[in-house]
Amino acid sequence: MGRKPRLHYPGALYHVILRGNAREKVFFANVDRNRFYLFLQEGVERYRFRVHAFCLMTNHIHLALQVGDVSLSRIMQGLVGRYTRWVNWRKNRVGHLFQGRYKAVMVDADAYLAELVRYIHLNPLRADMVDDPCEYPWSSHRAYCGKESIGWLTTEFALGCLCQTASDACEKFCQFVADGIADGHRAEFHSGMEADSRLLGDDTFADKVLDEAERRSGRVVPVDKFLEMICLRYNLASLQDLAGGSRIASTARGVAAKLATDRGICTLTELAGKVKRDVSTLSSAAERIRAREKRDPQIAEQVRELSQQLAQLQA
Repeated sequence: MGRKPRLHYPGALYHVILRGNAREKVFFANVDRNRFYLFLQEGVERYRFRVHAFCLMTNHIHLALQVGDVSLSRIMQGLVGRYTRWVNWRKNRVGHLFQGRYKAVMVDADAYLAELVRYIHLNPLRADMVDDPCEYPWSSHRAYCGKESIGWLTTEFALGCLCQTASDACEKFCQFVADGIADGHRAEFHSGMEADSRLLGDDTFADKVLDEAERRSGRVVPVDKFLEMICLRYNLASLQDLAGGSRIASTARGVAAKLATDRGICTLTELAGKVKRDVSTLSSAAERIRAREKRDPQIAEQVRELSQQLAQLQA
């Protein structure tokens, strides 16, 4: 049986876990962690998502991300791809850094946001790395306790779950985290609900999410129709021409890769099979189009027109 598709709607909160390939390191020095911070910051600015909590361990990463209009898949594709390229360049290595696709559980923010943040912050204690979460420098805990400032981190929502008075919020949060030390591993933050491992919440939350997913599934643009639109826009006669070696075909593939991920049309793996290119090539092509949009009004207009057409089909 194939894997269930990712669930997405604007405002969804996810517990995301990224693990190193074969449990190997993903951070080799502090410069790597600082670079990951930079990529998170730039992702927040570009895709307008919120980071409610994070913890960068040696061989894995925990994130509490709340998306906007851009899907988690698109956000993680950019973050994982950019960081992997950084490490491969710095360490003069090739290949995958992370183990398979990331794990993500959609969490009911109203019921679990504060608990999820606490759980993420306590990860170094569960690994016997520190005795106090404030001793670990590579999580968001110190920012929640008022000991450092991270501009791209969102703390007010989780703090607001515990205290309406800003002056008391940090103290109450520190006590809330201390109260959770004895909890240990909580499988539900990793595996979701028994009925659906993609979700963590009560039946009302699950019904709302699944109803929304079903409603949105009826608005999916078929991949072949999407590629017909791309071919028409760039005067390419067929899919074979789109897979060709011309400069126009290369631009068209980059635009297709960008729109496919930004609008959730299909994965780059599926697109790669259609246009006879590998995923990394398409990912790089999409990034080049994003860069060109900023300096080339013609490309920006082409992407905007195609995006509007897709929005109408998905409405």
